[in-house]
Amino acid sequence: MTDFDNSYARLPDRLFARIDPDPVAAPQMILFNDDLARSLGVTERDAAVFAGNVIPDGAEPLAQVYAAHQFGGWVPRLGDGRAILLGEVVTDQGRFDIQLKGAGRTPYSRNGDGRAWLGPVLREYIVSEFMAACGVPTTRALAAVATGERVQRERAYPGGVLTRVAASHIRVGTFQYLTAQEDDEGLRLLAEHVRDRHYPQARTMLELYSAIVAAQARLIARWMGLGFVHGVMNTDNTSIAGETIDYGPCAFIDAYTPTARYSSIDQYGRYAFDQQANIAGWNLAQLGTCFVGMLTQETGSQDAAIEALTGVLNGFPALYQAAWRDVFAAKLGIAQPRDGDEDLAQDLLSLMAATGADFANVFARLGSDKARDEFTDRPAFDAWNARWNARVDSAPDRPAMARANPQVIPRTHRLEEAIVAATDGDFSKAHRLARVLVTPFDVADADLDLMAPPTRAEIVPATFCGT
Repeated sequence: MTDFDNSYARLPDRLFARIDPDPVAAPQMILFNDDLARSLGVTERDAAVFAGNVIPDGAEPLAQVYAAHQFGGWVPRLGDGRAILLGEVVTDQGRFDIQLKGAGRTPYSRNGDGRAWLGPVLREYIVSEFMAACGVPTTRALAAVATGERVQRERAYPGGVLTRVAASHIRVGTFQYLTAQEDDEGLRLLAEHVRDRHYPQARTMLELYSAIVAAQARLIARWMGLGFVHGVMNTDNTSIAGETIDYGPCAFIDAYTPTARYSSIDQYGRYAFDQQANIAGWNLAQLGTCFVGMLTQETGSQDAAIEALTGVLNGFPALYQAAWRDVFAAKLGIAQPRDGDEDLAQDLLSLMAATGADFANVFARLGSDKARDEFTDRPAFDAWNARWNARVDSAPDRPAMARANPQVIPRTHRLEEAIVAATDGDFSKAHRLARVLVTPFDVADADLDLMAPPTRAEIVPATFCGT
């Protein structure tokens, strides 16, 4: 495939289990990311490699172990139950993991079969590449392969394997696992690995923690600017690298509802849209507890370590609000954000919520008569629009708006259409979404129908984890 240099495999073996992927019956390439492959130096296109039937030279397959708070409940030992890390490639842009998701059972599969069915594979491929096109830090999708086998869930579905690319797959839960094991040496080695790989500017453990906190603040603000609901922000789904990871029951808001939740298992809205920043802070607090011992060794005082870490954590809301303001200033075409711009953006969101306006289309059409058409209370929008025009002197930063407001998003009903068709062997809808959504700011006239929100009959009220 390419040359590997596997730094994670050189960490203590209590952080992973070495295991090969399970071969599949009849691998078939469904989607392949040529641009990403070129950037990684990947020349291989054989479906057998991306299904796990052939292990590339230099790969050191392994499954990572971690713990997690899942919906607030503590689980001391989890891990890659259906994903296998082949290794890492090094490019001019950095070091990247190559992982097969749906590659078979591992020691961490518990009662699972280690497989993925094709629907979640296609969803993650399409959505993660859209997020990358929008400049959101995210894992990437290199390939989606059908396995020629059936995967049993509530019924039998066609199986699939996703090749995922990430800055790394280290999670808050990875640190939590070692902390629960009272493995001080392992924690130090992991922290040094994370610093060297992701935050080389950090000189101390406090600076490392600060960098991770800041990265999460920027990430969640970017989610909010796209109306993205992750759906399952457990600590094992929180990347230390500050990337979006694990596109399970995710969705994008259609009619703007700040309390929107789509995950079928999120019964109480813990991971609702308007709770995502709060949950990110909660997850970072759990990470902070993992740094207490290491920072105590540096400072010589546990009390001083706790106070310093708490101070960094308490700064998260301000970091997030600053990032949120910058994201929404760009969406409004404000070149130089200033105090009060948050209120202008929030007032538009409140008006959208009150009238059920479509989140993506309002911003994509802002500055045209079509934006007004999104609102049932048009006088209220006219009043807001007058304030906006006054703020930007009737000359918004159009290039910034064009870069911040996609014309099309991965609407859930369109994804479901593509998945249903793929289940019956028709991949044309998935191919279309994959093609259009990698250029979401510049959409051909023939594809503008993808802007349309779902009709009442097309609404998908709940999404499901990709197990």
